[in-house]
Amino acid sequence: MSSPGTDWWTLGVIAGLAVVTVVTRSFFFISSRPWHLPHWAQRGLQYAPIAALAAVIAPELVMTQGQLIASWQDARIYGAAAGAAFYFWRRGAGQAVLGTIVVGMAVYLPLRLGLGW
Repeated sequence: MSSPGTDWWTLGVIAGLAVVTVVTRSFFFISSRPWHLPHWAQRGLQYAPIAALAAVIAPELVMTQGQLIASWQDARIYGAAAGAAFYFWRRGAGQAVLGTIVVGMAVYLPLRLGLGW
């Protein structure tokens, strides 16, 4: 019944993870009472998009193949600086994170593709 390399333990783990995922995601729909996040949790979730973006971008920005960037002629540095400047200029306004990505890429792409940095 199972293919080579797939055993009952693996299938059980997959089924268990599926059940946990369905139960935790449907908990808010199953409850008959309205449920609200505490104020501190709502405030913390406001920082989630920028924290996730920083967690993805930071390692790529400072390292190349496991080594720190050794030259200032790297388009990533200037793209990140332009994006950060835009974010700090527009934070509090709508779409600051989207604008950060657009401005950073608008600086990065010409340097990377045009100058070959």
